[in-house]
Amino acid sequence: MSGDHYFSAQPGSELRAKTIRVVLAGRELELATASGVFSPDRLDAGTSVLLDAVPAPPPGGHLLDLGCGWGPIALSLALDAPHATVWAVDVNERSLELTRRNAADLGLENVNAVLPEDVPEEIEFATIWSNPPIRVGKAVLHDMLRLWLPRLAAGSDAWLVVQKNLGADSLQRWLDGDLPGHAVIRADTARGYRVLRVRHRG
Repeated sequence: MSGDHYFSAQPGSELRAKTIRVVLAGRELELATASGVFSPDRLDAGTSVLLDAVPAPPPGGHLLDLGCGWGPIALSLALDAPHATVWAVDVNERSLELTRRNAADLGLENVNAVLPEDVPEEIEFATIWSNPPIRVGKAVLHDMLRLWLPRLAAGSDAWLVVQKNLGADSLQRWLDGDLPGHAVIRADTARGYRVLRVRHRG
């Protein structure tokens, strides 16, 4: 797997499909994962911390999972907000395929798993939930957040989970100082992770 990353557009590793059992939105589910995506063997600790910390999603509108992997955040949003439209965004085509498959297997018709450029520009989001890909590097991460966080509807919140030893506190300082019109607070700390709430003041 040398040179193969979960943030690669086309993972170079051999496709090794598997099924895992997880609990999302209070339901025990069997879901598809595969090699070449983020945390293929389990629900990762950061996403688990995020899902435990966030409030219920808005019941309608457009909701965004930024960096969807095999889909745990997007599926949770779709299960808890069946009348909302969930956008599951990733650059990894294998991740998008898995998210589509898992949504279809659960009968969820409100999930759009797409590349970033395939989200219509006019859409604004009632919330954003994300376990962002910290390992892409600070510059790429900042560019990604500059692109998506301003697309929150005025008065709406994004919820980000970041491992403390991978720069959660420095990211909070950057968000607080370099993203006009947004206010950030540390909403929770658990298991070595920070959950940051970023509100678009409008």
